[in-house]
Amino acid sequence: QMQVVESGGGLVQAGGSLRLSCVASGTIFRIKNMGWYRQAPGNERESVATITPDGSTNYADSVKGRFTISKDNTKNTVYLQMNSLKPDDTAVYYCYCNAGIGYWGRGTQVTVSS
Repeated sequence: QMQVVESGGGLVQAGGSLRLSCVASGTIFRIKNMGWYRQAPGNERESVATITPDGSTNYADSVKGRFTISKDNTKNTVYLQMNSLKPDDTAVYYCYCNAGIGYWGRGTQVTVSS
């Protein structure tokens, strides 16, 4: 069984930065890709950024140029550096790990005040 745990959320003013971390632990199977998703109140969960084993990345249009996803394979960890944060970025951020089957973390709250 694999577990995925996020950390690094919090309250920040508009224009500020946060760095989220996601660690996969337990019985680690071959990870195909990992990513960050977010869900704001009343909205559906949406993809924010994904990264493949070879390092290829993909971003939602709303975060391009502001967010950067990266990973450390030695630590089974993926990061999301979020800069120039806006109130619209307020959401619960979830880490997703595709290891043949999908694993979701419980989420970390990001709140951006105006």
